[in-house]
Amino acid sequence: MWLRIVAMGPAALIQNALDIAIVAYLFYRILLAIRGTRAFQLMKGIVLVAMGTELSALLGLQALHVVLETALLALLVAIPVVFQPELRSGLERLGRARFLEGLIGREEDEPNLGTAVEAVVQAAMRLSRQKVGALIVLEGQTGLSDVAAAGTWLGARVSWQILCNIFAPNTPLHDGAAIIRRDRVLAAACFLPLAATSVVPSDLGTRHRAAIGASEVSDAAVVVVSEQTGAVSVAKGGQLIRYLDERRLRRMVEDQLLRRPGAGEHRG
Repeated sequence: MWLRIVAMGPAALIQNALDIAIVAYLFYRILLAIRGTRAFQLMKGIVLVAMGTELSALLGLQALHVVLETALLALLVAIPVVFQPELRSGLERLGRARFLEGLIGREEDEPNLGTAVEAVVQAAMRLSRQKVGALIVLEGQTGLSDVAAAGTWLGARVSWQILCNIFAPNTPLHDGAAIIRRDRVLAAACFLPLAATSVVPSDLGTRHRAAIGASEVSDAAVVVVSEQTGAVSVAKGGQLIRYLDERRLRRMVEDQLLRRPGAGEHRG
């Protein structure tokens, strides 16, 4: 192999190196474009199917290889449909961006997750006492940048004051949800997918349907405050845990934001 590379000559080596560098840069930009969105999780699934297809061929597992190869072909055909929002956004950014802009990312400050937990809990309790409706999405591993992009971008450090101001009645941002990533409020006035009416109790409205719907399509935990009763609930994995007091709410928010080992849902 090394003899073949040496035999190429300087011109061919430079040409191949440039070819590989361009392809690597394109893949890098694609990954940057879909990072922090649900498409990133889908892309990882496609890569795993592709790896399984090659592995099954090497091991001589013919039946499994045929199944995975067919599934991979179907996934590749579906990419333009599944990734349509990300493709459109990426092309728009490509048209606006300068060459190599953003190649070197900024160093982010160390997140203060303990403060974020307390801010979410205090805001929810204050809004509950005032019977002000709220919808606070705590992002998990599944990125929600595509949902945040459809709302009003904030990018501010989370605090209970900011959250209470967002959901104050008759203000521009009070409709919709606030998206929180780690210790920052990414955006407000974001619209979430609604769960099917059949899975939502009849005494709950659109705000709770949106909370359950968002938790069905991602691993986010959604804190919802009822405008009618002031009751605090959390939607996780398509399930709604209702009537939470401050202690139980804090425990669930910690489980989501701090990601403690063995943390899970608490319904008790």
